[in-house]
Amino acid sequence: MKNTYVKAAAAVPSVTIGLPAANAAETIKLMQAHADCGVIVFPELGLTACTCGDLFAQSALLDAAEAALLEVAAASAKLPGQTAVVGLPLRFEGSLFNCAAFVSGGEVAGIVPKSFIPAYGSKAEGRWFASGEKIIGREIVIGGVPVPFGIDVLAEDAVSGAVLGALLSEDLFVPDSPAMHAAMAGAQIIAVLAAFEEAVRQAEYRRQTVIHASRTGRCACVFASAGNDESTTDLVYSGQALLAANGHLKGESIMPEASHVITALIDLEELMHDRYVQNTFAAADSTWYRHVPVSVKPCGKPEMTVNELKTMLVREKAQPQRLPFVPADYTEKAERSMQILRIQAAGLTGRLKRTGIRTLVIGVSGGLDSTLALLVCHEAKKRLPDIRTIGITMPSQGNTTDLTKDNALRLMEALQVESREIPIRDTVESHLMDIGHPREYQGEGDTAYENAQARMRTMILMDVANMENGLVVGTGDLSELALGWCTYNGDHMSMYDVNGDVPKTLVRHICDSYADLCGNKELHDVLKVVIGTPISPELTPNRKGRIAQKTEEKIGKYDLNDFFLYQALRYGYAPDKVIGLAMSAYPEIRKPDMKEAALRFYRRFFSQQFKRSCMPDGPKVGSIDLSPRGDWHMPSDASAALWLDIIKNC
Repeated sequence: MKNTYVKAAAAVPSVTIGLPAANAAETIKLMQAHADCGVIVFPELGLTACTCGDLFAQSALLDAAEAALLEVAAASAKLPGQTAVVGLPLRFEGSLFNCAAFVSGGEVAGIVPKSFIPAYGSKAEGRWFASGEKIIGREIVIGGVPVPFGIDVLAEDAVSGAVLGALLSEDLFVPDSPAMHAAMAGAQIIAVLAAFEEAVRQAEYRRQTVIHASRTGRCACVFASAGNDESTTDLVYSGQALLAANGHLKGESIMPEASHVITALIDLEELMHDRYVQNTFAAADSTWYRHVPVSVKPCGKPEMTVNELKTMLVREKAQPQRLPFVPADYTEKAERSMQILRIQAAGLTGRLKRTGIRTLVIGVSGGLDSTLALLVCHEAKKRLPDIRTIGITMPSQGNTTDLTKDNALRLMEALQVESREIPIRDTVESHLMDIGHPREYQGEGDTAYENAQARMRTMILMDVANMENGLVVGTGDLSELALGWCTYNGDHMSMYDVNGDVPKTLVRHICDSYADLCGNKELHDVLKVVIGTPISPELTPNRKGRIAQKTEEKIGKYDLNDFFLYQALRYGYAPDKVIGLAMSAYPEIRKPDMKEAALRFYRRFFSQQFKRSCMPDGPKVGSIDLSPRGDWHMPSDASAALWLDIIKNC
């Protein structure tokens, strides 16, 4: 597979104010120490220091800064595949400009002047620097060589496809930021060279701005600000360094004691996928930008095997989360859980308001999915107090265990739901005999026996809803829909499916968070029991009262299936890359077993699309949605051969 990972660095070197030669030496030292980085970004005016004041008008300083830039460029010749972005003052046509210079392969490839020159508070840059916002299509001579100069300069590696934009300090913090123009023109990595003095809450403001810019621009932002060596008189500089990509903070440091560098892997494929599917980026006029050639190497080999991808991710400590749908932080998980519940409840109450229906009918099995759906009904009642909820448990003697039945009854009692018990064993056996099937289970593969129970339960729910002028609330979740682990026109069908956009791993954590936050001991206790109950449809005979049919023994662990689902659909990754990511997140799983799990996932995902093509309405809650009316449009008869061949050959 093609390696689309670039290692980026934000560097905050120690500086000597007014001594460019020393600053160039420190810059080069950090470049060499991080030779594995494809991009390394330094602070604004880092070759002179940003606090030189009226010394910026001294030709000695300006000449030395230019010489320092040429020294850095010469050193880059021995660092193949690395592009550095450094800051310095430069003279051009009678004015002085605050600039960011792209340095790569022994050359100064291009220079971008600062557009927005502050003149407020302690900032007085207008005293020395002119705005470069009107400079387009020009050249500046550096060391006797003409170099592209202007706000229209982007740096590009034609091999890796990496495109870099550069801007300075305030350029990121204005309403019409050049960062967004560069991103819309194709830059996936934005170098932000900064020099901000520290003050209370400013670090958080900068952090949120960088994260927001990376999210809005579908890009990576590499932010490096002047360090403590610049602190003088009334001002303190913190040396804040930030790395963010696609709305996620990848790394941060602040107040380093000495020269300091933070690094992170940037996946260009991830960024470009979001631009492909969100085609508003195509509206940008990028024709006036110039692309200057630089070298930005991938982290590792240009072409990688699955094992090499795993090794690289582990080495760089960049393994993806094992549970990508579930926040790792407890507080964030609880907040996310409650937010999803509110969305589900709002969708359900919206349907009830429009139809005039006030009775909800729900099958309660004592498992995770029906538990979450019942919690949604409970939350909906808080919005519409006249809602009546009828919970129906439909045990099948010999198949349903006392554990799940007890879960269901305790749950309905704790939530003060109208409870009904309708055994289905005799009805199902009568139906089986009517169609010429034996009364008893015929063993593995007897889908008629299993599905007859699921369809009988759905028929009961639908008929009760008709009788009570009610609405059947569906319980099936996103993971089951992805894998087709539901009976067509059985538990697959409802009048409104509140869980259809919630993956199984998140269902479990929402129930867990609700247990911790509900303030009801009885409800807390039964929710904890439900969470610990093995996942099962209980459609085959139990074993001496214990659950025999365990879902994850048939279709694989839900956490791994959810991992495949997230990586394949959220970012469009090819199966070999998905396997490499999974192997780094699950190092205990051997490659042959991981391939087998992936084959099973992709086979089921493709073959079961017909069930998703006619799934019920339900609320969208996350970034992955399999509704054919929403985010997922796929033919029911698409071939999985291409994806399966990639897995077999990786």
